[in-house]
Parts: sequence; structure tokens; C-alpha cells
Amino acid sequence: MKNTNSQKFRLGLFVILGTILFIVGVYLIGQRQDMFKKTFTISTYFQNVSGLQKGNNVRYAGIDIGTVKGITMINDSTIKIDMNIDEMIITHIKKDAIATISSDGLVGNMIVNIVPGKGIERVITNGDIIESYSKIGADDILSTLSVSSENAAILTSDLLKITTAMIEGKGTVGLLLNDTIMAQDLKQSVNNLKMASLGATNTINELNSIVSSIKNNDNTILGMILNDSVSGQKLKIIVTNLEASSVEIENLIKNANTVVNDIKTNEGALNYVLNDTTLVNSLKSTLKNINEGTDKFNENMEALKHNFLTRGYFKKLERQKIREAKKAEKG
Repeated sequence: MKNTNSQKFRLGLFVILGTILFIVGVYLIGQRQDMFKKTFTISTYFQNVSGLQKGNNVRYAGIDIGTVKGITMINDSTIKIDMNIDEMIITHIKKDAIATISSDGLVGNMIVNIVPGKGIERVITNGDIIESYSKIGADDILSTLSVSSENAAILTSDLLKITTAMIEGKGTVGLLLNDTIMAQDLKQSVNNLKMASLGATNTINELNSIVSSIKNNDNTILGMILNDSVSGQKLKIIVTNLEASSVEIENLIKNANTVVNDIKTNEGALNYVLNDTTLVNSLKSTLKNINEGTDKFNENMEALKHNFLTRGYFKKLERQKIREAKKAEKG
């Protein structure tokens, strides 16, 4: 009887302790899985979850605020992550928060880390979807380093070939490096180009100075013509008078030649004068001088027509004569 009561007591104690341990375990597990807290659900989308599993922690600013509720494959490039978040944290998370996947330590489990945004958006609500950001994984870094290492090896090999060819004097650069005479010639050519450039610069500066002095100085003839419209008008009048005088002198010479011819064909005193060789020679010499003077005058007028200062005026007179001739033909 005593053994039976003792056994019953032990059994009861075992059951009670087992029940207490079971309740404590369920409570602890429930606390970890947020089974006894008021929670709300938010979601985000990733292209790669990097080993994240259901039940992993969710952190906000370094504080555990929930767990991963579910991982759903939407398509071949989109994975949806649902998260249970403690309702007490709802006032601190804004709609512009960003979710990332990171490791809990160097070799720990993967977690979802929610980074605060700028704080200008409204507070998130149940069922909201926040933005995500995928960090570069270790595999991607190693792959990139491998490709970079291969490229560096290829580049080093090519540079070695180039430097070897340069040392051996192959190619233009190698020839320049090894041929001292060509290097001296090139140096001399560069110096000549520098001197030529300096000379051209000085010449341009001098021309600019001359042009500026002509524009700003009214004492020179060219400056006065360019800057003084009154002087230009006077020069135009002088050229016009010179042309008119040239025409009149040419007509006078024609008349003189006509008179001389008439005198040669008549008799009397004029004929006697003509037969006097001394007087005739003197008269011929006079006429020759007049003709030579006229030719020189015509040459001067022709030179004025081609001078860059006055040729515009003569061209204007020629165009005016052409227009007058056309008007006369039409009339």
C-alpha cells in the first residue's frame, strides 16, 4: 500500500513537472515566434534571398522586432518575403523604410534588416509593401575578383610584350627611345615649332597694334581716310576732278593734233613756219612732251582705278555709266 502511494506520488510529481516544462517550453517558443504578441504583417520583394529561411529574425535599426512569416516564389526573378512585426514598433517604421538581407555575424543565420528611411513618409500599416535593396554577396565579390585577376594577368602579359618590344627598339616608340639622333631631331623640331609659334604670335600682335593705331590715330593718311568721313568725301571729289581733267586734256591734245595737220596742208606764213626745220623740231619736241605727260597721267589714273582705296569709287562710276546707257537705250 505504501509502495502504491509512493509510486502515485512520484507519478503525479513527474506529470506536474513535465506539464510545467511543457508550458515553459511552449511559452518560450511562442515568445520567439511572436505567438503571444500582437503583430502586423508587412512584405517586400527580393531577387535572391541568400539562404534566408522561415522563422529568421527581422531587425529594425539593430533591434529584433519580428520574424520571417513566409517566403513565396513569385516568378524566376522575384521572391516575396512576408514578415510578422511587433505592433509596438509600428509607430517607428515609415513607408520609405528599406529592407535588406544580411548575416547575423560572420557565420550566423541570415536576417532581414530594415533600414530607416528619411522619415518624411507616413507610418506603415498592416499589409504594406516596403522597398528592398540587394547587397552584393560574397560569391559575387569572389567572382568579380576572379575576373579582375584574369584581366590583370592578361594586361600584365600584354604590357610585358610592349615593354620588351620597346627595349628591343621595335615600333615608333621603341625607335624614339633607342635612337638618340632621332630624339635630338625631334627635340629640335619641337623647339623650331615653338619658335615659329612665338614669331607668329609676335607678328599677329604687331598687326593688331598697327590696325589699332590706324583706327585710333587721325594723324595718318590711312587713319584719316578710315575714320574721317569728311576726308573720304574730299578724296572722292579730288578723284572725280582728276578724271574730268584727264578727259579735258585728252580732248585738248586731239584738237591740237587737228590744228597741226591743217597747218601742214596750208600755204603761206603757217606753211613757212612748218618748213622751218628748227621751229618744226621745237614744236614736235613740245608736242612729244605733251603726249608723254598725257600718257603718264593716264597711267596714274589707271593706277588709281586699281588702288584698293579708290577702286571702289571707279567701279561705282562704271556701274552708273552702264545704268545710264541702259536707260538711254530704253528711252
